[in-house]
Amino acid sequence: MASMKTLKLSLLSVIISTALAGCTLDGDDGEQGAAGIQGEQGVQGEQGTAGSNGKDLPRELSLEVVGRFATGIYGKSATEIVQFHQASKAIFAVNAADNQIEVISLASLPTTQVASPVSDESLSSTSFTFSSSVEIDDGTGSTITVALGAANSIAIYQNTLAIAVEAQVKQDNGAVLFYRLNELGEASFIKAVGAGALPDMVTFTPDGLKVLVANEGEPNSDYSNDPEGSISVITITDDIPADVAQTINLTTDMVFSDDTLDAEDYDSDEKRMAILAAQGVKFAGPAGNTVAKDLEPEYIAVSDDSNMAYVALQENNALGLINLDDMTIEVKALGYKDWGKYQLDFSNKDEVPSFQNVEGLFGMYQPDTIVSYTWNGATFIVSANEGDARDYDGYSEEVRVKDIIDVDELNQTLSTNLQSQYDASGGKDFLGRLKVTTALGDADTDGEFEQLYAYGARSFSIWDQNANLVFDSGDDFGKISAAVLGNNFNAAHTENKGDNRSDDKGGEPEAVDVGEINGRTYAFVAQERSGDLFVYDITNPFNSVFVSHYNNRDFDVDYELDDDLDNPCDEAEGMDCTNIAMAGDLGPESIKFISAESSPNGNALILIGNEVSGSVTVYQVTEQ
Repeated sequence: MASMKTLKLSLLSVIISTALAGCTLDGDDGEQGAAGIQGEQGVQGEQGTAGSNGKDLPRELSLEVVGRFATGIYGKSATEIVQFHQASKAIFAVNAADNQIEVISLASLPTTQVASPVSDESLSSTSFTFSSSVEIDDGTGSTITVALGAANSIAIYQNTLAIAVEAQVKQDNGAVLFYRLNELGEASFIKAVGAGALPDMVTFTPDGLKVLVANEGEPNSDYSNDPEGSISVITITDDIPADVAQTINLTTDMVFSDDTLDAEDYDSDEKRMAILAAQGVKFAGPAGNTVAKDLEPEYIAVSDDSNMAYVALQENNALGLINLDDMTIEVKALGYKDWGKYQLDFSNKDEVPSFQNVEGLFGMYQPDTIVSYTWNGATFIVSANEGDARDYDGYSEEVRVKDIIDVDELNQTLSTNLQSQYDASGGKDFLGRLKVTTALGDADTDGEFEQLYAYGARSFSIWDQNANLVFDSGDDFGKISAAVLGNNFNAAHTENKGDNRSDDKGGEPEAVDVGEINGRTYAFVAQERSGDLFVYDITNPFNSVFVSHYNNRDFDVDYELDDDLDNPCDEAEGMDCTNIAMAGDLGPESIKFISAESSPNGNALILIGNEVSGSVTVYQVTEQ
């Protein structure tokens, strides 16, 4: 049976596996250097040998499912974001399907694995809802009513809960709702504070004195309404949030550290966009696009001292460095992964794992979740490099490689080098299947694509506090998943059909968290589509190494979901959800690490919210 595949590696196999993982990076030809200093090209260099030098071997970890909660709601984001409230020993999870918060008790969590990890429903919840509208201070002392839509994110600091909620009209300004939690996990409303358009992620600073909100500002389908992205900062005083948030504006609060630039060099939006684009920030939008409209804050991590924050600008392949003292942001391009030096599976047509490298093909890192940790007193940012395209009715950058040269599509050409690799791969059903952007690749706009840029890096990365690359897992994820799952690798979360995401973004690394177990720091990374969970020892960010793999899914179960959130189990469209409850965890969207000191059962835990299966899974993590 293909359920619950656990890879518990011996120390010898860990050492061997480190040949897959990149730590020391080739610094030749202006590419990524050994210390992670970004060269002119901004392209990750050749992956070197990573892992232990024999002096400090990584430890084996055992991952066991010790509890699972299931809503019974599939394909509707019923358990998307998870957090933990220590006083009540409860998980709080966003249920976007019912627009409520699930409170899942872990008070009686066992220390042994459940009998059936993929179908266990041993945990239960209570829930609470919030009002469909709230009154907020508009900044002038007057109050206005905000009609609320879906909850997107939650954060907990001690006994304060913050919920980021978008407006009923997604492009309008949303709000953050604050609650006080008691020892039973019961919530009492404090107040609502206005935020920007589409508040997509909320977090407290480690000192609890600020709440930061990533306002993504996505456009509507026809691009007739494209609000600006922004960061909201809400001050907390004596556990009470301020009435009005401060806003970090992605135009007026943007700074540049380049000493060669004078203020007049970036005193207009056109100049700012030109400077950022030259540095490698990707802009993709219709006429009338601006820097603040194009930059879409996705996720925020904060330094341990609460002085700096880092925001993932996913679609732009960039990271924003936020100074919380002077409330400014600097945008740094993340560069590109060179798929000529790594291997990927780029076609879903052969339905088997098949890895090749492609010279002239690059991956945009485009992280979704980011978290931070400290090593030797310095801050490092860990990113799950999912990738994302702008694909709307009013504007789309996304095409398959075959569409570039199709006379009925773009009717353009590939360089001689790319065309020869395209032909050698098998053409339209192979390299031709891969989705790429039209916003990059034809630098001189002569109709010939000299390079191709795919979405995401199919990896996780570690960056220093200046957004220089320190480590990337290379092509580990695809190869490890294929070795363990065989033809089921790169499956979608909507059906058990292997290889059907290879042409897109692979397994799509979505969620990441870090935590310390017995003095060593680990990264836990989950892939949204295939459901893989990878564990790496990142104690030394320059010497990170793969440790373990787990997938809590049964690939033998037949089911099929529609991507339509309104009716994902629509039988009229041929969908079949009859057996989906036995399929396991689908679509991991968030991970939360709980230290052994804070854990209800005395062992370190990771909590995973699976938005497609509507389940929350609790893993116990112990050293073997």
